[in-house]
Amino acid sequence: MQPIIQIEHITKVYEMGTEEVHALRDVSLTINPNEYVAIMGPSGSGKSTLMNMLGCLDTPTSGIYNFKGLDVNDMDDNDLAEIRNKEIGFVFQTFNLLPRASSLRNVELPLIYAGESTSKRKERAIQVLTNVGLHDRMHHKPNELSGGQRQRVAIARALITNPAIILADEPTGNLDSKTGIEIMKLLDDLHQKGNTIILVTHEEDIARHAHRIVRLKDGLVEVDEVNPNPTVY
Repeated sequence: MQPIIQIEHITKVYEMGTEEVHALRDVSLTINPNEYVAIMGPSGSGKSTLMNMLGCLDTPTSGIYNFKGLDVNDMDDNDLAEIRNKEIGFVFQTFNLLPRASSLRNVELPLIYAGESTSKRKERAIQVLTNVGLHDRMHHKPNELSGGQRQRVAIARALITNPAIILADEPTGNLDSKTGIEIMKLLDDLHQKGNTIILVTHEEDIARHAHRIVRLKDGLVEVDEVNPNPTVY
């Protein structure tokens, strides 16, 4: 089985004036299809930098990053944009929805960028919105939705291209505890249906949903362990 993600000895150095900041120092990681992985770490541990790297939003200073067998370091901006659009479904803490667009339109966006026909993208958007329990909220704008509903729209948008991975960055960070449980249950269900999920969080109870937990400290992988008893609601 070919890994979806394979990174070897990745480093990331930022220049801050005359100083160098080593955000990632020597990180190696393999993620296989249908894994559910949580990436944890305190502020400054490198988890946000690693998330940007995994999501092809940034490139390493050194090391190897293969995505589905392709060397990311050899890709130009267009290649990286295509991977982000088709292969990675992003779910952000702040939802990142267009405020004046309906749920349906927000979910359609990746297929609009991909040049899909109007009829096909609408059909697919209706399908994924239905799958996340929002069939009756398709024509509502974000300000007409609860926080949990907005995050469901964001998850539907992440799913619309049938991506290789779902990359969720603090997906419950802006939600109350009850709504956060609902969103984690949805992510758990998506994993059960075969989706590969990478969850970036600083909350232990959220990370416990994953079947594998990677803990970062000072730009290094401190622990990479199997979670024998993942939380299931």
